[in-house]
Amino acid sequence: MKKRLLFLDLDGTLLNDEKEITRGNREALERTLQRGHGVIITTGRPLKSALAQAKRLGLDQPGCYTIAYNGAMVYDWGKQDKIFSRALSIPSVIRVFEKANEIGEHIQTYDSFDVLVEKRGDDEAVRRYCKMVSMTHRVIGDVHTDLQEDPVKCLVINYEKKDGLEHMQAWIRENMPEMDCFFSCPQFLEVVPKGMNKGEAVKMLCQKLGVAIENAVACGDAANDLAMLKAAGIGVAMINGSDEVKAVADYITTRDNNHDGVAEAADKFFWEAAED
Repeated sequence: MKKRLLFLDLDGTLLNDEKEITRGNREALERTLQRGHGVIITTGRPLKSALAQAKRLGLDQPGCYTIAYNGAMVYDWGKQDKIFSRALSIPSVIRVFEKANEIGEHIQTYDSFDVLVEKRGDDEAVRRYCKMVSMTHRVIGDVHTDLQEDPVKCLVINYEKKDGLEHMQAWIRENMPEMDCFFSCPQFLEVVPKGMNKGEAVKMLCQKLGVAIENAVACGDAANDLAMLKAAGIGVAMINGSDEVKAVADYITTRDNNHDGVAEAADKFFWEAAED
């Protein structure tokens, strides 16, 4: 039996709308691991939040990996350390912060432990976000002077309307060639180093583990999952996913993230396929 890798987005895919894993999804992951396959969380969340979710799911053993920050960081549980990391430059982050502040959009970045905001960003948006990812935020004086390390990503948030986020996306694409940006949900605009996405992380990890890319299955629901679904041998879109994700998928689940959609995909491509 050939080893396969199952790459899973968290929000809107593996987790339900209450940010919990359903019993059916949990049992499907256990079956997949028992058969010797790999299960890899692949998320836009910060590493700290992604690792906490992996631990909660039992995906924290030697041989397990976690992909965070939309592919810009990969963690090896066996080594207990990052094996890949790609960051934005501080001058680039400063420019993006300045533009977001100019048009009145909330923007945040990260260090190894916290979500970082300037004083003007210490608002309901960051508190709501931190509650979702189970992290704390820290107020810094100014990104010009107070960033101690190159951030891996920035996040622009607007829970009310998308117009400002779309304006930011257009500005970044026109003025910041060293960056990529895309939506992970209608409220979140992700800003990452150029060329960094979940798809590149999938290809890199498959190569490292000696697993052919055609034996990779990736499940997602949002625009930041597009590259991952295209890269994997089998791309699975959740039925609750966006139309653009469904358009590139090889398979669309009949059950959503609240009703064991990942279990449906795991059973189809890791159990039924093995029996054919």
